[in-house]
Amino acid sequence: MPKLVTVHRQESEVEKAQQYVKTHILLPAGLLGLISVVSAAATLVYQFVTATYGVRAFEETTGLLAAGVLLGWGQTRYQRYLLQAFPGYFAARMRAYERKGPKKSTRDVAADVLDHPGRSLVPFCYVAGIGLLLGLSGFSMVGGYVDKVAAFLMPWAGFFWAKLFFWRKVLTGSKK
Repeated sequence: MPKLVTVHRQESEVEKAQQYVKTHILLPAGLLGLISVVSAAATLVYQFVTATYGVRAFEETTGLLAAGVLLGWGQTRYQRYLLQAFPGYFAARMRAYERKGPKKSTRDVAADVLDHPGRSLVPFCYVAGIGLLLGLSGFSMVGGYVDKVAAFLMPWAGFFWAKLFFWRKVLTGSKK
């Protein structure tokens, strides 16, 4: 009988972790991705209508989009690794968000410690990724071929839509 309880608890942990991913990672990514795509596309259409959109602008927007997709893919691979290796971490975070009132505690989140090789490099990778996206956007803005709004939003559109695309198995509920 203890095996059944343990198996049920592990399945519950995985389901909670998947629910956390859907609610706290994918929902904001979808919303921010939609806002970024619509705003960047509207800016590029305006730039095209005013006849300032050329081959160089196309190349830069494609590069910005590709850089965002690459970083979104990288972060999604890391988060999918965490979901596979440490489902209790995401499950504990979901339980913490579900609690209301005085019972809400952050002790459960700290209960599952992420301990994997390279853990100390993760914050630096996040900062480097954000710096890369902002740096590429700034470089594109200074070049003057792409409008400032599109140059800022295009890599973020790629980043957020890549997160949605590469998490698609969690969204559809299919399992490996």
